[in-house]
Amino acid sequence: MKNKISDRLNRSSAAIMLAPYAILFVIFIIIPVIAAMVLSFTDFNSVEMPAWLGLDNYLRLFTNDSIFMQKVLPNTVTFAVFVGFGGYVLGFLLAWCLSQITKGPRTVLAIIIYSPSMTGGVLIQTVWSVIFNGDKSGYLNYILLKFNVIDEPVAWLQSEGSLLVIMIIVSLWSSMGVGFLAMLSGILNVNEELYEAGYIDGIRNRFQEIIYITIPAAKPQMLFGAIMSIVNTFQTGNIGVTLSGSNPTPNYAGQLIVTHIEDYGYLRYEMGYAAAVSVILLVGIYLLSKGTEHLLSSREE
Repeated sequence: MKNKISDRLNRSSAAIMLAPYAILFVIFIIIPVIAAMVLSFTDFNSVEMPAWLGLDNYLRLFTNDSIFMQKVLPNTVTFAVFVGFGGYVLGFLLAWCLSQITKGPRTVLAIIIYSPSMTGGVLIQTVWSVIFNGDKSGYLNYILLKFNVIDEPVAWLQSEGSLLVIMIIVSLWSSMGVGFLAMLSGILNVNEELYEAGYIDGIRNRFQEIIYITIPAAKPQMLFGAIMSIVNTFQTGNIGVTLSGSNPTPNYAGQLIVTHIEDYGYLRYEMGYAAAVSVILLVGIYLLSKGTEHLLSSREE
């Protein structure tokens, strides 16, 4: 009898502890996602009542929105490859390099590498806008003019050829966040006996050590770092607007799916169409996350 009462109390206490998180999760995640899915099938300007359109918004997105197909989608894929995948690989390499040095320098360097991820959009705009300023006072223009590399200042943040590249550079600079720290922690906590056993079994160099010991032993942290890299990629998608100062970005050079949603939702007030684009983005993030989890999840062979 006492055991049954104790079990009920344990279940009740667990439910009570989880209730605040569950309530907030439903209010701020589940309900908005369901609302976006419903609105994606409507014509809604945020003032009048939504009018049912069915699949028209999705058909418009893939057949009539030339900006999305010719500019936004290629830009997003390029940005995701360099910032998502590239940032993940760079984060792992930096974490591995830091794991090879002593604790003092490692701590200092880890803080230096991590700190840009805590900076907000205002600081990013302040620092990088000065570097890529389009007049002679811009640091990059000043250096290039001084060494006669260019004849006149270049409007880097308004140029179709350079804006996306600058977005990638700035995003990589600020991408070493929690995922990077998790991978560093995972690498540092790999059992040293595994390396000793590996060298006895035939491992001959550091590359083999990373492939056969470090990555498998740190798979949970690697998975967490991959998920955070995906999230960070789309969180920083608004950086083109921050740097260029306009949405849409100049000639849509830095327009990503996130900024395309803001353009139609908050500037044109086509909330139904923006909701359809956001649903496609949500599905894409989900598929990327599940694919990453499938590749990196720890399963017993």
